[in-house]
Amino acid sequence: MSETKIIPIFPLDLVLFPNQDLPLRIFEPRYKQMIDDCMLGEKEFGVCLGHDSATLSNWQAPYDIGTLAKIVDCKDVDSTSGHLFVNVRGRRKFRIIRLISPSLKKTDDYDPFTMEGAKTVEKLHHNDGVEKKMYIQAEIEMVSEIDESISLNDWENLVDLWKNKIKKTNGNLDLTSHQLDHVLEQYYLKTETPTMEYVHSLCALASQTPLDLQPILECTNLEQLLERTTKLLESDINHE
Repeated sequence: MSETKIIPIFPLDLVLFPNQDLPLRIFEPRYKQMIDDCMLGEKEFGVCLGHDSATLSNWQAPYDIGTLAKIVDCKDVDSTSGHLFVNVRGRRKFRIIRLISPSLKKTDDYDPFTMEGAKTVEKLHHNDGVEKKMYIQAEIEMVSEIDESISLNDWENLVDLWKNKIKKTNGNLDLTSHQLDHVLEQYYLKTETPTMEYVHSLCALASQTPLDLQPILECTNLEQLLERTTKLLESDINHE
């Protein structure tokens, strides 16, 4: 049986892949508490794509598969706002086994982007007990990484699919392979030694919404990754 542990969960409107860097601006009281707790511990929390409709105590609930994020550095943006600027790096993927509700239920009129909203949450937290956790936590188990290598031929096929998609997306079938290679160079995606990170980045470059990337994150083997990446790269620009 896999070893489990409990970590803070940060639902976001994005998908974080392993070995990917992510800058975050933290301003909500519940996530400032989360970062404070992480800095006193292992400096890790889980980043998950947030559901559009599923909630936990009225807060946005996370998808079951996410990525463990390691805090690289954390600093105040400015003393007036009290915002934190945090740089994290994706580590291993995990699966949520059990969600742990936050101490506070989201109120219908809560606005996270205002000082009034922040003060309301801080007051509720103080009345509820400052030792309680305002953020979602979860019991998780780590997911095995894909340990198979990506061949140069598979990578080049994916790149060709991406180029065709870009031509159709831009309505310009006259774009040359050389011009599109220049775009790949700008994103550091020109390589003869492809890795999982290259495939993840290519998918991110081709995606329209984070929902496009969640199935990619959830892949458990190379065959599945190539199949789902191909499906993404072959998909029409306008899809439901």
